[in-house]
Order: sequence, then C-alpha cells, then structure tokens
Amino acid sequence: MANATLKRKMEARHLLMISLGGVIGTGLFLSSGYTIHQAGPIGTILAYALGAVLVYLVMLCLGELAVAMPFTGSFHVYATKYIGPGTGFTVALLYWLTWTVALGSEFTAAGLIMQKWFPHTPTWLWSALFMIAIFIANALSVRFFAETEFWFSSIKVIAIIAFIVLGGAAIIGLLPISGYHHAPGLHNLVAGGIFPNGIKAVFTTMLTVNFAFSGTELIGVTAGETKDPGKNIPKAIHTTLLRLCLFFIGSIVVMAALIPYQKAGVSQSPFVLVFRQIGLPFAGDLMNFVVLTAILSAANSGLYASTRMLWSLANEKMIPARVAKTTKSGIPLLALSLSMLGGILALLSSVVAAETVYLVLVSISGLAVVIVWMAIALSQLNFRKQFLAEGHQLSELTFRTPGYPWIPLAAFILSFLSCVLIIFDPTQRPALFYMVPFIIACYVVYYVKEAIKKRRTQTNPAPTQKS
Repeated sequence: MANATLKRKMEARHLLMISLGGVIGTGLFLSSGYTIHQAGPIGTILAYALGAVLVYLVMLCLGELAVAMPFTGSFHVYATKYIGPGTGFTVALLYWLTWTVALGSEFTAAGLIMQKWFPHTPTWLWSALFMIAIFIANALSVRFFAETEFWFSSIKVIAIIAFIVLGGAAIIGLLPISGYHHAPGLHNLVAGGIFPNGIKAVFTTMLTVNFAFSGTELIGVTAGETKDPGKNIPKAIHTTLLRLCLFFIGSIVVMAALIPYQKAGVSQSPFVLVFRQIGLPFAGDLMNFVVLTAILSAANSGLYASTRMLWSLANEKMIPARVAKTTKSGIPLLALSLSMLGGILALLSSVVAAETVYLVLVSISGLAVVIVWMAIALSQLNFRKQFLAEGHQLSELTFRTPGYPWIPLAAFILSFLSCVLIIFDPTQRPALFYMVPFIIACYVVYYVKEAIKKRRTQTNPAPTQKS
C-alpha cells in the first residue's frame, strides 16, 4: 500500500458511459413490459417523463457542487459539510448499501443467464467467475475499470438504438411485423384509454421509474478521478439525461405501439418479443447476451461506487483510515475487498434468509437513492447560501444550478414525495418501515462513536512537545 490518493484518469467518454451504465439495467430490458401493463402506455410515458425531470433537477444541483468541489464520494462529503456530519455518514452508508445489495442479485442473475446456454453447470460457478472478473477489472486501475465499463455500456446502447430504429420502422410499415397486416402506427398507445388502470397506477409506477433512473448520480462519485471536472462533469450531466430520456421513453413508445398493453408483462422481455415479431434471427440469444452485459455493467459500476464511498468515509476519518489506503495504481484495495465481501454476504442472505435479512436489505436499498437525492438538493441549497455569505461572487462558480433556490427546492420536495407515495403501494410500503429505523440507527452509531472518541481524547490528551 502506498498512500490514500486517487488518480484522475477518467475522460468525458468514460464518465458518460459510466453514468449510463449505472442506469440502463435489467429494469428496462426485462421489467418495462410489466410497467406498461400496470400504468398503460401513456401513463408509463408520463411517469418516465416526470422521473426524468426529477433526476435532471437533482443532477443540476449535483453539477454545481461537483464542479466547485470535485471530490470522490462527493455527495457524502457535501452532506457532511453543508447539512451535518451525522447526515453525511448516513448518506454514505445508505449509498454503499444500495450498490452492495445490488451486487448480490446481479451476480445471481448473471449465473442464471449462463445456465440457459450451459444447463448442466451450477449457477454458483458462473456467479463466482463473474465476481472474480469484476473484482479484477476494478483492482487493476481506474483507467481499466472505466474502459471496461465503456464497452459494457456501449453494447447496451447499441441494442437500445437498434430496438428503437427497427421498432420505429415496423411502426410506420417499413418493416413487416407478425400479427399485423398493415402499419401498426400509434393506435395501441390509446387503445385502452389514456389511463386504463386509473391515474393512481401512474404514481405507483413513478416509484419504480425513480429507482430505474438511479445511477445517474454516479457522476458525482467519479468527480475525484475525472480529468478536467469543470468541463467534463457538466457535459456528462446534460448529455446523460438527454440520452436517458431518448433511450427510456423511445423504447417505451416502441414497445407500447407494437405490443398491446394487456399482453405486456414479465413472462418475456418486450425486446425479445418485438425482435422476434420483426423476424430478427437468434433474437432470444442476442438479447440474453445484451442482458448479461447489462448485469455485468451494473455490477462493475456498483462495485466501483460502493468502493469509492467506503474510501471517502475513511478519507474523512469516519471509519478507520487504513480503508482509504491505495495501491500504486490509485486503487483503494481494502475498500474494494470489503465492498465485494458485502456483495457476497448479500448474495448469501438471498439464499439463506430471503424472507428476513435479504428482504430488509432490499427494502432499505430501494429507497436509499431517493434519500441521497434529497441530500444532494439540500446540500446545494445550503452551499450556495454559505458561499455568498462568505463574500464570494456567483461569477466564481464555473457551473451554476439555474433557478436558485427553486430548482433545489423542487428537487428536494419531489424526491420527498417519492418516498411518501410508497404509502399508497402495499407491496413497497414495508420499505418505509425498515428505512426509518435504519436511518435512526445510522445517526445513533455516528454520534455514539463521536462521543466515545471525544471522551478518549479528553481522558488521554495528546502530549505537548517541549520547546
């Protein structure tokens, strides 16, 4: 181990693909059909549009903070400085838990996909192999991680663009599609009415949509390892949200136009269904490959994010400082190992205690990202206030959140409402019951730890040096 510093090796293209990679996962490729079935085509498009607006507001807040203070694990540091150290500690633990829990399910899903091609091999063997591969990708250097993520994400992006282009051609009649004797057009979008299951279904879907967009905040996590953050971070924020809207909403429009919402579900990926109807050869195998890269990409980004959050906690002296030690390549190897261990324990809990421990972990991690968004918005609100109070000028900020204070206020309130809306969904309501005690426990742990540290300092004061 050499020191506790990270290296700025990421370029604009890496930053863009890492943020896309963290967001575009199995939710779009597999679960989007279920979302359309629940809220109807127009309701789903509306929910994704509202979700995109919320995420964009949060990213505008993060942009000002990340450019002014480009730190790794940024929003934890901002929350510590501009809300309070207890909040910073809680935000970091929540975010670490989010990605660590996700790691377990992603490695399981990757193993299950491989079993479709190699039915006589055990799932755990593939899961273990992928764990080793993703660990190595993160352990070599940040440049190697970023390059791996760039290519993983590129495969997903190409698949989505192909889906939108081929699906769009089928919608207007340029490509034949089974089940239709004429161009389908956009008739299916309104065939069952604008809100076939009522407006309430749209708000319930919005919860799922917000979680689908989680991962864009990875831009903030990478700030400390990005070349020229003042230029590359704002560029990544604007282009990422624009492309996410295009990919998510474009895909939903194509699915809803070609698959009647009553038939959309989770029994088969809507991507596979549409590709097969168009007559694309090996549609199932091709999409399984794309889904596999989506899973590995999410695992890759997740391990990176959870590692950097632990490094940041150690760097801020909130957990033992040795966790922040880095290799000559600038990799915090102990933090990386602890995060991978957390992913393995989450995976084991999904097998051994699926109805107890794992259920609680998943519930907490599902809401955690929205809590992080609230912390980002409040941090920006307080940062700008303090920045001006210290006599600085707005012209000193390279990137400014527009419409202050309304943009951060809107981001905070909409994120808060996303949490409150869970009350109306019986399936997701338990998340609130688990989340509130967990947050209280985080604050208690932090302040008890600080009280013990303070007492030790008073009992054993540092020796004064003789002149």
